[in-house]
Amino acid sequence: MVESAVYILVFLLAPAGVMWLCSRVKVLGKIGPVLLLYIIGIILGNIWKPDSLASVQDVLSNAVVPLAIPLMLMSCTYRKTRTGTQFAALMTGLAAVVAAVIAGFLIFGGGIADGEKVGGMLTGVYTGGTINLAALKTMLDVPEETFILLNSYDMVISFLYLTLLLSVGIKAFRKFLPYQGALSECPDEKSVEKGKASPKDIIILIGVTLLIVGVSAGLGLLAGDAWFMVVLILSLTTLGIAASFIPGFKAKGKGYDIGMYLIYIFSIVVASMADLSKFDVAGGLGMLGYLTFVIFVSLAIQVLLARLFSIDADTVVVTSVTLICSPPFVPMMSAAMKNRNVLAVGLTIGVIGYAVGNYLGFLLFRLLLLV
Repeated sequence: MVESAVYILVFLLAPAGVMWLCSRVKVLGKIGPVLLLYIIGIILGNIWKPDSLASVQDVLSNAVVPLAIPLMLMSCTYRKTRTGTQFAALMTGLAAVVAAVIAGFLIFGGGIADGEKVGGMLTGVYTGGTINLAALKTMLDVPEETFILLNSYDMVISFLYLTLLLSVGIKAFRKFLPYQGALSECPDEKSVEKGKASPKDIIILIGVTLLIVGVSAGLGLLAGDAWFMVVLILSLTTLGIAASFIPGFKAKGKGYDIGMYLIYIFSIVVASMADLSKFDVAGGLGMLGYLTFVIFVSLAIQVLLARLFSIDADTVVVTSVTLICSPPFVPMMSAAMKNRNVLAVGLTIGVIGYAVGNYLGFLLFRLLLLV
């Protein structure tokens, strides 16, 4: 009980400390709060693992993102439309994953038991999310040990993928792809009514947020387990955007700041979940190689296609993250890039990925059987 309380305090207060340090130490400011919290989280999660840690991680990671999404979306104005760019990003992202799965199968598939099924599951999880991975396990009758090993590899390699993006990837892609600065449809710090929101406005903001989360969760429960996450994210996004049009909503600008802090909490919590001691390399080198190949080669293919179709760097990054890691990681990456404009883009593409993941996974499985 005491250990749980200590961990909760660390998770809740560490972002404040890191933000304070970043504002006063120039080097840390350049690294950014998200990456620093990732580093702190993985160190904590691997040196101190009380029995109660898993439950604390589960509660916080599942609670903060649904609250953060509407808070951050409500601060946006949505005066521009980028439908063409979003569609191009979605299609190139999906194409990149499919191409990487097929190429990876030709390289690693022969040395993997049920390689076609593994390829199908990789397609599903890297166009949708863990719910698609679990669904395809059932659809394709994948052995339990294969599923567990694949899921373990995914957690570690996806963490390394995110760390690479946060440390050097964003800057590198902004040099290689079109980038005009983190211009946003959302108000920046100078344009929002900072400091003008009264306690009543903040209470209204929190009330609207809780209402959105409650309605979204209710709709998700009505949709059933298989569609819960899809409906939840879609509802949070839709209602959050709708709330941004409420006139005279003085606390909207504050919403982004509060949501950002929640995402910082998510960053340290999710990093602490990367248990490196369970990384069984010897258990399946072929599967590990296949999964790693799909993640990083799909990113490379997507970047090359983006260069061809003139898709901007931040849209490419957030599209890759939402497909590889799922929509809950989009607010974190948006915060790391300091670009609010890609938040709704990433969430929308991610929801579509959830919807098509099972179809693409099954189709790839059937296709790989013919190879």
